[in-house]
Amino acid sequence: MTARPLDQLEQTIAARQAAGDADSSYTAKLLAGGVEKIGKKIVEEAAEVVEAAGEPDEAGRQHTIAEAGDVLYHLMVLMAHRQIKLAEVESELARRFGMSGLEEKASRPQ
Repeated sequence: MTARPLDQLEQTIAARQAAGDADSSYTAKLLAGGVEKIGKKIVEEAAEVVEAAGEPDEAGRQHTIAEAGDVLYHLMVLMAHRQIKLAEVESELARRFGMSGLEEKASRPQ
């Protein structure tokens, strides 16, 4: 069975993190910049995905898919920086099933 693309991405990010070669790896460069550098990219990419979603027709749909991929990549780099595995986020999402969004928000610490 082949790995899911997000699992492959997580492994690639981890390999770049371990190598730490910011001169030849964009991922390593982001990781070296920490939350500030990665966070700026997430904000930038999030704005771009929203902009793309407002574009009409199939071209806008395809652009949205591409920008969503960019958001996911940068988010996963941030997760690697914080040593958070994709499986941990999946577990958190699974915990929320069967609970309304309003209930989930109310259950969070204030």
